[in-house]
Amino acid sequence: MMRKVSLVLVGAIAGAGLTGVVTQTKLLSSTSAVAASAEVYRSLNLFGDIFEKIRTDYVEKPDEQKLIEAAINGMVSSLDPHSGYLDAKSFRDMDIDMRGQFGGLGIEVTMENEVLKVAKPIRDTPAAKAGILAGDIIRKIDNDEVKGLSLNQAVEKMRGIINTQVKLTIERTGKTEPLEFTLTRSNIVVPAVEERVEGDVGYIRIGTFSEQTYEGLRKALDKVNAEIGFDKIKGYIIDLRNNRGGRLDQSVLVSDAFLERGKIVSTRGRNAEETQVFNAKSGDLTKGKPVVVLINGSSASAAEIVAGALQDHKRATVMGSRSFGKGSVQTVIRLGDNGGLRLTTARYYTPSGNSIQAKGITPDIEIIQDVPAELKDKVENKGEASLKGHLRNGDGKEEQAGSPSYVPIDPAKDTQLAAALNLLRGKKDVALPATPAPATPAPAPEAGKSDGEKKSD
Repeated sequence: MMRKVSLVLVGAIAGAGLTGVVTQTKLLSSTSAVAASAEVYRSLNLFGDIFEKIRTDYVEKPDEQKLIEAAINGMVSSLDPHSGYLDAKSFRDMDIDMRGQFGGLGIEVTMENEVLKVAKPIRDTPAAKAGILAGDIIRKIDNDEVKGLSLNQAVEKMRGIINTQVKLTIERTGKTEPLEFTLTRSNIVVPAVEERVEGDVGYIRIGTFSEQTYEGLRKALDKVNAEIGFDKIKGYIIDLRNNRGGRLDQSVLVSDAFLERGKIVSTRGRNAEETQVFNAKSGDLTKGKPVVVLINGSSASAAEIVAGALQDHKRATVMGSRSFGKGSVQTVIRLGDNGGLRLTTARYYTPSGNSIQAKGITPDIEIIQDVPAELKDKVENKGEASLKGHLRNGDGKEEQAGSPSYVPIDPAKDTQLAAALNLLRGKKDVALPATPAPATPAPAPEAGKSDGEKKSD
């Protein structure tokens, strides 16, 4: 039987957007089936005996399907932090993240201490058009209290079928009475790429590697080139901070956008079919203009592929703090109506042959972002090497210490951004204060937010 699989780069933190190069393969090869020893089959019989004993003699009648799923979860999760079994619902949620679009309202939300807060409304969505603002607190969804819900539960209540309605009760600073909004869900495309002009520099933030990323990058370059004038542009800042990864093919395309030739990334697995080399095609979209890539402790996976490729080819100056160090590739195997299996099948290597697994990308210029005292304990990312059961780096070199992942909302307080701007403008001290921020800048995301802490609906 043939099973559909996707080669992916799972984000460093659970819930990151996923998908990749789609191929076809068998779930189990005849070779691996033959190789199983008699001892293995005896152990499988033991599993069957234990399952039957629990099913018939446990003090309460167990849910047999949940028992089986728990056993599968235990087996797969024992391999490494990024392998896992996905039930049908989890698989559908992952597919939504892969595509970067869904039926919803168009709000990025965070949850702290059971308070659901709007991080920002997405442009041209029902939420933005209705006047919902960053900082609004969502107290009720369809008259149901948000308190007691998890972030995922709250998001699920706001997502739904296009053209259906949902009512939000919102608390807003400066308003004595709650505000009520009745919104009609529409098709929401989460922008993977956002851009703005910083004087004579084009600033482009890539938040995730979904199906929309490369096309979003191309459009963003066109916009900043038109606004500044290509001949006047000093260079580009590609902000990959807090980008947890996503599609392998999109990371290759984004890297290729700045390269004329050469290797971008290679993957090496246990089996020959997991070994691939991805090379650049001619055509640098920026025609050789200077590029600075910003990374931090939450830049992972596909983001590290881009940073590593441009660094190895000396096409960009990588600046910030050391990245997460997630250098493995996952294959997602669809299991019919029963969900899917996410299995680590390969490591990836930068053009120079380096594995960043449990090590990360070391920036060319290290700039540690100033973190407010009250946030210091919340934004330190311990990195891949701190994850239980992580794959070891082949050369034995690992970085146990983490790297900060804080990005200020106010660009004027962003020392890493300031350093990048000054470098592109030829200033000797790259850490000089930033130039004045534009009047209405697109807010950078708060750092250290995993997909479990910040989501779109």
